[in-house]
Amino acid sequence: MNRPAPDPDRLLLIRARRRLTVQVAGAISVVLALVGVLVYCAMVHSQTGSARRDLASAAQRSPVAHPPPCVWLYELRPDGTVQGSPGAPAALPVRTSLAQVAAGAGPETTQVTVAGRDYLIHTRQRGATTIQSVMDLRYQAGERQRLLRTLFGAEVAGLLAALLVGQVVSRHAIAPLGEALARQRRFAADVSHELRSPLTRLHTRAQLLSRRLRGGTDPILLIDEVDQLVIGTRQLGEVVEDLLRSAQLKRLRRPFGPVDLAVLATEPAVTENARAAAQRVIVEVRCDGPGDHVVRGVESALRRVISALLDNALGHTGAGGHIWVTLSSEPGTVQLVVRDDGAGLDPDDTERLFTPFVGAGFGLGLALVREVVDGHNGTITVDGRPGGGATFTVRLPADRTAPAAPEPVLERYQRPLSG
Repeated sequence: MNRPAPDPDRLLLIRARRRLTVQVAGAISVVLALVGVLVYCAMVHSQTGSARRDLASAAQRSPVAHPPPCVWLYELRPDGTVQGSPGAPAALPVRTSLAQVAAGAGPETTQVTVAGRDYLIHTRQRGATTIQSVMDLRYQAGERQRLLRTLFGAEVAGLLAALLVGQVVSRHAIAPLGEALARQRRFAADVSHELRSPLTRLHTRAQLLSRRLRGGTDPILLIDEVDQLVIGTRQLGEVVEDLLRSAQLKRLRRPFGPVDLAVLATEPAVTENARAAAQRVIVEVRCDGPGDHVVRGVESALRRVISALLDNALGHTGAGGHIWVTLSSEPGTVQLVVRDDGAGLDPDDTERLFTPFVGAGFGLGLALVREVVDGHNGTITVDGRPGGGATFTVRLPADRTAPAAPEPVLERYQRPLSG
């Protein structure tokens, strides 16, 4: 079974997130390593300085028989004998250093290795005798080993924490890129859908006009058809303009104005007459009862709502079918209903209709319709059953500031069965 090709944008985001995670974790790990090196160096320096001070102090003041803790003392007497502290290592003292200081050299501090052990020794003259203080460095080495193990454990824990932090940081940092790519894909989808319907209408009308002209129809009788072509190109220009200004109602921030849906509803019916005639479908626009059908909104956006609903109805209505576009008003609300007697729909799919590209047969148009309706503080619902047609109902707040206008006369658009 063939697997679907991976989304290149998703792969790009994953690679970018991983790279950023590694970079953040690496930077934090380097910082922790530098801190560990500084701590280790500071400890070594502190140990060395403290040991030198302790040995110098012991050599100056402490009796050989009672040296400070961890320190041994050796005394070279004038008669050449050497006396050491109780428990002092038998391999010491370092007689070379004792002889040099006894001969008049100044105090000296050196590190030596005797019998496989490291010692720090300090030799100086005290009165008539020469004193050598010795410290075994294995205890300091043990402390350094414990510090190294602690620093290593801290580095490992810090690396794990750095990976976690890097993952979180990368997700937050890459999120705008993912959103930008999603907007790019959405914009491309919006463009393809928004331009498809008007271009199809213009193409169909131009084909019929060309066919009639070649059939010998008097050009004077085709003036209305040419006018519809002009109107269609103007509306196409409005769509392109909106798309270039981001094609999203929330970001356009265009000022709302009074829009008469009763007048606006006639335009798609007129522009779709060629397509309806080709499909042998009757489109009827009517008002149910008197009332004002003015709402506040963006005229071009609301026109595309009606156009998209009518386009959807034509796409699901067979030859000889019927489509009704009905307007009515209630206190504070204007209602637009687009009903057809076409293929209908499964009631379980009513919500999925407004989700872009979910399953076969579901496109982007109705999702854009809901977006525009929501942007106008309205609602849209759908009802239908398989084989029984579908009904889309749009409710928008009425414009309370608009003056009452005379009810427009809406004619019934019944198209001939052939072009």
